[in-house]
Amino acid sequence: MTDATISAAAKGRFLTLEMALILIGIALLILAPFHFYPVFLMKVLCFALFACAFNLLLGYTGILSFGHAAFFGGAAYFTAHAVKEWGLSPELGILVGVAGATVLGLIIGFFAIRRQGIYSTMITLALAQMFSFFCLQASFTHGEDGIQGVPRGHLFGFIDLNQPLNMYFFVLAVFLIGIFIIWRIINSPFGMILKSVRENENRAISLGYSVARYKLAAFVMSAALTGLAGGLKAIVFQFATLTDVSWQMSGEVVLMTLLGGIGTLVGPIFGAALVAALENYLATSEFPVTVITGIIFMVCVLVFRRGIVGELYASRFGKKLESTPEN
Repeated sequence: MTDATISAAAKGRFLTLEMALILIGIALLILAPFHFYPVFLMKVLCFALFACAFNLLLGYTGILSFGHAAFFGGAAYFTAHAVKEWGLSPELGILVGVAGATVLGLIIGFFAIRRQGIYSTMITLALAQMFSFFCLQASFTHGEDGIQGVPRGHLFGFIDLNQPLNMYFFVLAVFLIGIFIIWRIINSPFGMILKSVRENENRAISLGYSVARYKLAAFVMSAALTGLAGGLKAIVFQFATLTDVSWQMSGEVVLMTLLGGIGTLVGPIFGAALVAALENYLATSEFPVTVITGIIFMVCVLVFRRGIVGELYASRFGKKLESTPEN
């Protein structure tokens, strides 16, 4: 049996394991609201989708953004305003948020992809900070108070989202749709090109690919999916505030993704659940949350270079998968 055959078999087992974990996770999520607090679970799902959308850009395209809070918080503001002031239904309000985040992603991505490395990252941070200042001054955001009392309303006109279980299963459905879209992207020919750009951008250029277009497309897709998470969050918690567009929010999604494991589908979900659970626990204690999360970030960078899930995958499939050709 050749090395290529062994590598292909290892990659097949890797994908089978990841799919099995996803199916087990779905089953657990269906049962979870009957045993745990639904609002906490909805928070985990919103941030897990946020982290997976961010991972599409960092883990599969190799672009580090410190401006994703602009898409997350921007969508939260747009959704909250559309539902509360315009009287739109929750599903239409979320679509407004996604559209707004997509436009922001197109604008920020247009400038960010023209540089590489730390310069690209700093562009995303600078533009996101500009948007944060805009949200502070704009009249429709209500400044430091934010948009409060956003009505959950009725899904499709007849499903009352004020009922916790109805709200939870709506969030779960949106989360699963978002994860399926991400899975479909990364396992498509388009996704393979993104991976080739991540591994060797010059090689991708030499093969004739318009790298700038692919990077911009990935940026916009990541922003749109982040907007889906942000809009959903505004409906769940019924408010949108400056915290949603702050640089700390951008740092938090980086932590979630790195902690779970970049370049994996399950990793960011695990990282988001871990960070949300930790914050929920520390909120009732005297320990400062930011200090603890900072320590966790340093430990993750020093000990779990691939993230927790990434290290587990690497310990089982790492050497074989590394020898598997991407194209």
